[in-house]
Formats: sequence, structure tokens, C-alpha cells
Amino acid sequence: MNFGKNRRGFFGRTASAGALLGASELPFLNKLGSVSAADATLPKNAVQMRPEIEPIVRLLENTQQSRVLEEIADRIKKGLSYRDILAALLLAGVRNIQPRPVGFKFHAVLAINSAHLASMAAPDSDRWLPIFWGIDYFKSSQARDVREGDWTMSRVQEAKVPAPHKARDAFIEAMQNWDVEAADIACAGFARGAGAQEIFEVFSRLGARDFRDIGHKAIYVSNAHRTLNAIGWQHAEPVLRSLAYALLAHGGGNPAKRDDAADRPWRRNLQLAPTLRQDWLAGKTDLEATKAMLQALRSANAEDACQSAVRLINRGVAPQSIWDAIFEAAGELLMRRPGIIALHAVTSANALHFAFQTSGDDNTRRMLLLQNVAFITLFRGRANPKGPLRIDKLEAVEPESIEDVFAEISRNRTKAAQKVLGYLQGGQSAQELIHNARRYLFLRGRDSHDYKFSSAVLEDYYNVSPKLRDRCLATAVFNLRGSGGKDTNLVQRTLEALAP
Repeated sequence: MNFGKNRRGFFGRTASAGALLGASELPFLNKLGSVSAADATLPKNAVQMRPEIEPIVRLLENTQQSRVLEEIADRIKKGLSYRDILAALLLAGVRNIQPRPVGFKFHAVLAINSAHLASMAAPDSDRWLPIFWGIDYFKSSQARDVREGDWTMSRVQEAKVPAPHKARDAFIEAMQNWDVEAADIACAGFARGAGAQEIFEVFSRLGARDFRDIGHKAIYVSNAHRTLNAIGWQHAEPVLRSLAYALLAHGGGNPAKRDDAADRPWRRNLQLAPTLRQDWLAGKTDLEATKAMLQALRSANAEDACQSAVRLINRGVAPQSIWDAIFEAAGELLMRRPGIIALHAVTSANALHFAFQTSGDDNTRRMLLLQNVAFITLFRGRANPKGPLRIDKLEAVEPESIEDVFAEISRNRTKAAQKVLGYLQGGQSAQELIHNARRYLFLRGRDSHDYKFSSAVLEDYYNVSPKLRDRCLATAVFNLRGSGGKDTNLVQRTLEALAP
């Protein structure tokens, strides 16, 4: 595909500008330049990051949006590593952007892992594009946070932090009671005394326990875990404090003391999950079972859909067949009612599936599967899907070329989905299609959901059973970027910033 001489030159220059993952980290702190006294002063009582990363976080915070890409590019040329930029971007977000509501401006944090995944999957020549997008998006969100009250994460009350051997239980108790202050203090102790896997097991259950914020809580849990795995868990404490605060978001009275619709699936599934047979993971994949589960997700309420999943698994069906139906139902919902609600059915399914794959606790895995079943029905109720489109009725149309597919996305998304299916069923490479989808994301993506959605849906192609994955990928075109329209100005800014 011809992207023009300027971009080819840019991609080549980017590769030579140090944009290689895994490169050894170089000393750069002495090259950050002078900082004014005003810039060096944090807001009173603001949380302090680790000394090796604090100067880079401060650089992101204090540099004007119109200059931040150029300043970071200059540090890259002097040896600043990809990993440190990623860490500073995450930490600047959690210190400066209020994680409530869990969405909106907070997507500057939620989308960091998505940008990282896109960067990891890109050729070396493209690798800085998603990260520079993330930096620019952080500055926009930071400015919005200032306009809305200028929230800043405070230091933890050290005198009240529980001892490591007490912190986990104190944290769980506070979260169960929806006690914000107690949870924040206990979270600091939990972060300091527990290992990454133990922390994830606790947070993965909390992220899936309620449907408030249309799946963003589960998304934040999985994305925070994945990003910390990339940057190092030495940076975990402020991230986990932000995450705990986000997970406690609610409206009305204390959820622990009332029966709210957002909490009912979890409470019911706590009773239902133990009824899965002991060897529930040992079943066989069954296309007919997936069809039956898909039909339940189209029409049943949350309780009945979860019971259908349990019956199928207890009959000998593998959990994979239930996950296949979940992915199909999320994609179909996007086909029938494109928009923000259906988009999050896809991204939250990806997050909950990641948690399911990562968890080592059998009870947690049962709950994650059943909660995702319930969430799909709740998304359906919120989206109110229209039209006759069905994923299993999508007809394949052979495209003229892969360029024809992406041109059609910009004209008619239903026809584009048919052409994707025709392209894949004709034996063409899914990898080539995925690669081109990412390139158009880098060049045309503007919104955080462009990154969140594309990273999730392209990853999920490999999470669906082979016989079903082509149709699931075809539904992605209802929220992917096509070849029509103009490139963002970030491409040109990045080109100029990284030029020798």
C-alpha cells in the first residue's frame, strides 16, 4: 500500500531514532534540561512518584501540548527509553486525571495499554506513533481535568497504612463496604506487600462485580495489569490506588446496603458459579452449543442467560464455546447498533476474557465467565439494537483487493463487513488485513476509542475458535478506520519532532 514518500521517509527515520523495544535503558536524567522553580513544585500533598521516573512525569505534566511531542522526541534522541516514556505516561495520567467517572477524560489512562499493544504489534518503523498519540491525548485530558476542578492524587496517610500481613484483608473489607478512605489506605499496604498475581486476583473480581460505567471498571483492571507488566511493578502503588478509587464509583447510597440492578448479576452468580461441574474446563467445543448460547444472548435476561451457560457447560460443552458466543454477540450488537454502548460490549469482553485467561483461581474464572454473559445482556438492553443484521447470516462478497475493503469502510460498513468476510473466506491473509487496520488507525485515529476498540477486536481474532473468527473480525469494520478522510496532524508533528 502506498502511503507516500513523506511517510516512508518518516517510518524509516523513526526506526533509527531509538524506537526499538527491549533496548537497554540509558542514563538520561542529566539531559532533561533545567526546570523552573514553579514547574518543579508539585501541588501541596500530591503523590510523589519514584525518583527515577518523577522527572519524566513532571516533563509530561508541565510541557505545553503544543511542544510536548517535540520535547519527548528530543529526549528520545538523547537516550530516553520507550519503557520509561510508557511508565511516565501512565503515572502522569493517574496523578493528574480523576478516575471518576471511569471513562470520558480518564480514557487518557484507559487507552495507554491499547496504544502499547498497537505499538508492540507494529513494525519498528511505526512504533512511536501510538505512544505519541497517547502523549498528546494525555495533554488534552489534563487540560479538561483542570477545567473540571484540577483533581490531583494526594499522598497516602502513611501513619494509617496497615502492615503487609494485614493489608490484603483490610483492603478487601474496605472494598466490600465501599469505603473510599479505608480502601485507599489499605491499597497502599496491599501494593507494597503482595505480589502481582495476588493483587490481580483480588482486583479482577472487583472489576467484574458491577455493571456501572459500562464495563470500564473491568477494562481498567486488565489494562492496568498489562501496562504494569510492561513498565514494572515497582510503579504499582499509585496505579492501584487510582484503580481502587475508580472501582468504588457509584451513584446513590452505599451499594453494600441496597439492591441495585448493577450489582444483581454478581450476587446471583455467586450462587450459580458453584453449580458448574467440577471438571467444567474439560469439555469439548461445540458449534451448536455456541449457536444456542448466541440465541440466549440475543433474547434472554441476565439471569436466564447465565443459567443457559451453566446448563451447556454441565452438559459437557467447553467454556470456549460460551466465549465464542460472547464475542459473536458483542460483534453482532455493534453491527446492529454502532455506537459507544456496543463498542464497550466488545472492549469489556476482551478485558474480562484477558482476566479469565490470566487468573489462576477456579472460582474467579467461573465468575468472570458468568459475569461476561450477564454483561452482554445488559449491553443489549442499553444499546436497544435495531435492524435485521445477524452475524451468522452475514453474506460474503469478494472484494477487488484489500484496498477495496478499506475504501468500503469509509463508504458503507455493512458492505465492508461482507467484503472482509469474502476476503478471509477466499483464503487471503488475516494478518495482512489486521496490519492495514492498524496502519489506518495510526494515520486516521483521533479518539481514544479508536485505540481501545482496535486493540481489543484485533487481539480477539485469535481468542475466537477458528471456524468463527472470520465473522467476528468482519464485524470490526463497524468501528475501524477506513481509507477515506484525512490523516491526523500528529503524523506530521511526529515526523518533524523525530527528524534528525
